[in-house]
Amino acid sequence: MSALLFLIPIALFLGGLGLAAFLWSMKSGQFDDLDGAAERILIDDEEDAPEGKDSDQSATR
Repeated sequence: MSALLFLIPIALFLGGLGLAAFLWSMKSGQFDDLDGAAERILIDDEEDAPEGKDSDQSATR
């Protein structure tokens, strides 16, 4: 029974800490654009490709 007196405040503190972290992330805009990151991975960046004649051949291998 004495273990519960020790574990319950720790669990409440960790739950409050998790809630505070979630509310901070919501306030700072971490969840504003959920689809943007998923769609950015599919977009080919032609301007970021390395230049040179070997770059075209290495993409087809």
